[in-house]
Amino acid sequence: MEAVLSVSIINYVTKGVREVSRYKTHVTTQRRKAVGRWRVKALVIGKIIVSIMPLIVLLLSCSQFNMRSPDSWSIYRNSRYSFEFPYPSNWIAFPMPDNRDGRAFRDPQNPNIEIRGWAANNLAESKAPSQEGTLKQPQRSQQQNFITEQGLTGKLRVEVGSDLSLMTLSLSQGNVLYSWQGQSESEQFADYYRFFNYVARQYRLPVSE
Repeated sequence: MEAVLSVSIINYVTKGVREVSRYKTHVTTQRRKAVGRWRVKALVIGKIIVSIMPLIVLLLSCSQFNMRSPDSWSIYRNSRYSFEFPYPSNWIAFPMPDNRDGRAFRDPQNPNIEIRGWAANNLAESKAPSQEGTLKQPQRSQQQNFITEQGLTGKLRVEVGSDLSLMTLSLSQGNVLYSWQGQSESEQFADYYRFFNYVARQYRLPVSE
């Protein structure tokens, strides 16, 4: 009788151990599945973030200079030569030069980012008339490689240096040479190229009568 009871107890204990082992295995399996599902979700979320990151960067860069909103722009008008160009409203103006031939503005977040416009009497051309008695115009291939929104043609020159890079626009009207320039650090020039090009196209001269 005792032997039978002992065998029963051993079988019961063995069965209990097996049940506990199965439960542990089940729990471990469920945990592994949960971790697996979490890893899959994390991977999917990571891929989504990576895929939309360029769009986020593009939107942020576009918001830096909202080229369609007039509220984010101001217009500089020169009282001496009557040219004008837009600049971001929050940019800081440099002091007006004594001859009042133009004005420069800089980015408050980056002092090395500047735009400026100025004009001067083009004495070289006024003293060099052609045989027909009119002002001698530069050759088309050298001068007219850029058209403003006003419909005027001029010369756009880009200079990339080791430290600073420039985009310079030159326009002639009568005996006056009008200029506009954008400047940035060379490592940032590609980021500001579109912005500089936009402002250059908005550069306006007085309407000739």
